[in-house]
This record gives sequence, structure tokens and C-alpha cells, in this order.
Amino acid sequence: MLHPSYSDLMEVVNSDVVEGEQPVVQSRYSIVLATAKRARQIVAGEDPLVNGKGKKPLSIAVEELYKGKIKILSEEEAERLAAEEAEKAAAKAALKEMAQDEDAETEEVTEETDEETEDEPAEEITEE
Repeated sequence: MLHPSYSDLMEVVNSDVVEGEQPVVQSRYSIVLATAKRARQIVAGEDPLVNGKGKKPLSIAVEELYKGKIKILSEEEAERLAAEEAEKAAAKAALKEMAQDEDAETEEVTEETDEETEDEPAEEITEE
């Protein structure tokens, strides 16, 4: 038997839902999918968010969900977060490209200055 129970997990997951809104989790299936996904992440090397010594990845994932360390997102929330992440990545890439362009322009100016200095004869300083 799963401890905490499915109904306990569903209550925890839906605790943030405002009355009148549709609950994030409406079935055991959603709990199973979310915990299985998190367990695969732990197996892949992600650090557990709770003490997981001697526990299997699925038990760790269930405990994380029960303690509120992970959340199950509705489709709308997941899409919104994905869009925000994509926007952040695009902005970061644009900043990186701008910095590279700026570095390239600085190199061109430095090379032009060096060439101008080499072509001009040095001025002689005379004392009067």
C-alpha cells in the first residue's frame, strides 16, 4: 500500500487551488504520471529534494510531492512556464550575440589603430 495514500496526495496537490477552479489533479493516474516522471529524473542524476537514503526513487518522488517540494502543473501553467523559459533563453542568446558583436567591433578598431600608428612616421621632439 502506498503511504501517503492517493487521496492524501491529491489533497496536497490541490491545496493551492482556489475554490471554484478546476483541481490540478483529478485522478490517481495524474499522481502516478507525476511521481514516475520525477523518479526518472532522480534515476537520471537529479538530486532528491528530501532525505532519500535507503529509499527507492519512486518513494522519494512520492515524499517530495507529499511535502510540497515538487508541484504538478496544469497544462496552461506548463505552457506558460515553457514560453517564459523560451523567452529567457532567446533574450540570453541575443545578449550573448550582442556581446560578441561588440567584441568584434573592438578588435576591428584596435587593428585599425595599430595600422595607422605603423604607417605614420614618429614625430621628432626638438628642444628650443
